[in-house]
Amino acid sequence: MTVVMYPDNNQPVNSYDYLNQIAPQPTRSKFDLFNQKPSMKILLGLGVAFIVVMILSIIIGLTTGSGNKIEHLAAKLTSTQSVAASATDNIKDSQLRKMNSDLKLYLTNTIRDATPIFAKSDIKMGSLDKKVVELESNAKMLGTLEDARLNAVYDRAYAREMATQLDTVITLMRQIYGSTNDASLKAFLNSSYKSLEPTQKQFEDFNELNG
Repeated sequence: MTVVMYPDNNQPVNSYDYLNQIAPQPTRSKFDLFNQKPSMKILLGLGVAFIVVMILSIIIGLTTGSGNKIEHLAAKLTSTQSVAASATDNIKDSQLRKMNSDLKLYLTNTIRDATPIFAKSDIKMGSLDKKVVELESNAKMLGTLEDARLNAVYDRAYAREMATQLDTVITLMRQIYGSTNDASLKAFLNSSYKSLEPTQKQFEDFNELNG
């Protein structure tokens, strides 16, 4: 073992120790994933997991979002049809009665045409998800209309409520149209929209004239 004299105080030191003292010391990176404290590693792991989950959620949403909207549209069409049917005996105005008759025919034909097209997206008109049906339920609308009937203002309330209902249907059609690549579904939505838009405007105009 070689003994050397330390240059500052001439004290003998082990040559191995001396080399260690004068050798440049390794510096730790300010951010080293493998040298973080356990708590930091856990936080980093949770952050990465969160990002992965968010990315997967976005991907799943893009691939299944239109399908969910289709089911909502199916439920909305069905609930609207039941409201239009229940209004027949309560409408007094002849013009509004004619508008409602045309709407019932439109809904009957639209639901019929939609059934095989929606089935391609695994949406069955006769067995829709109960939660979706509940969300698109017409119970609140029917309650409003019953109050209007009791107060002898049914026609005005019906025109207002139906204009809003049909506007929601049109909005769903537009959203689905913009999120699908299915040619037959796009053709159906385009045709249905063009037929429904004038009817929605008629109910809206009637409400404004009689409001």
